[in-house]
Amino acid sequence: MPSATGVNMTGVGIIGLGAMGRPMAKNLIDRSSHTVHVTGRGAARYADLVAAGAQWHDNPRSLAAAVDVVILMLPDLPEVEAVLGGLDGLLAAQPDDLLLVISSTSSPSGVRELAQRLEQEHAGAVRVVDAPVSGGVDGAEAATLSVMIGGRDEDAATAAGILAAVGNPVHLGPLGAGQVAKACNQLIVASTILALGEAAVLAERSGLDLAKLFDLLAGGYADSRILRTRGQRIVEEDYSPSGTARYMVKDLDFATSVATLTGTRPVLLPAVKAAFEELTEQGLGDRDISVTRAFIEGRVAPVTPG
Repeated sequence: MPSATGVNMTGVGIIGLGAMGRPMAKNLIDRSSHTVHVTGRGAARYADLVAAGAQWHDNPRSLAAAVDVVILMLPDLPEVEAVLGGLDGLLAAQPDDLLLVISSTSSPSGVRELAQRLEQEHAGAVRVVDAPVSGGVDGAEAATLSVMIGGRDEDAATAAGILAAVGNPVHLGPLGAGQVAKACNQLIVASTILALGEAAVLAERSGLDLAKLFDLLAGGYADSRILRTRGQRIVEEDYSPSGTARYMVKDLDFATSVATLTGTRPVLLPAVKAAFEELTEQGLGDRDISVTRAFIEGRVAPVTPG
């Protein structure tokens, strides 16, 4: 089937049908010209996608035999490796032309090493682009994700043509550029949500109406997408998971590696990373990132010598 970029394709696979991957798959079905192929933990769990037009496969090997492009919406590279390997893995299909789109938030160097290994082991038949996304579950459902692509021009163009169905894909540079962009994104997101949680505690303990304050801030320079999507959660202390806080530790580790490799001595990054490590150690890591308010509330202020 011809893609939006004019490349003939039998179909597009997506693996990792969680909170983000599932709505992305639905938008690929509804908003692209490709046949979408899926696999996961049992067909019954994804009956809605199959009813919408997705082709079901019992394992990644079967899926790989039917497509030219596979989007991997998995937590990190260990999960990617698990899907690639084994008797029923993607590579067991012995593809002769397969583009892997790694949408995990991962190490830039790790993605490059994986791509180099796959290219060598499969004589160029398996290629990689990195394409992490930002925008959360809301963005995945609304097809408004920011998609950060790194890779060779032709492969990046193919990925962008497909991922236009889920948001705004932009090719930012060579392989790994998408992961560097995501590291920068996560530094900004983590810093902002931590600042909002801290500001909420300062305001509430000073007797301010927090809902009114956040509404007011949204009209000034303190406005942000994070304030608009997480502000009400912070006010209502609704920390049910959407973007899980503990993943920030991993993401900020990658950002720290980028800082080291580029000879950058960051100011915010070490402090924000330490805060999310402490938050996770306190058992708040499985809550939404808006749990920064509860984290700050639980910290004991140092006693001032009197």
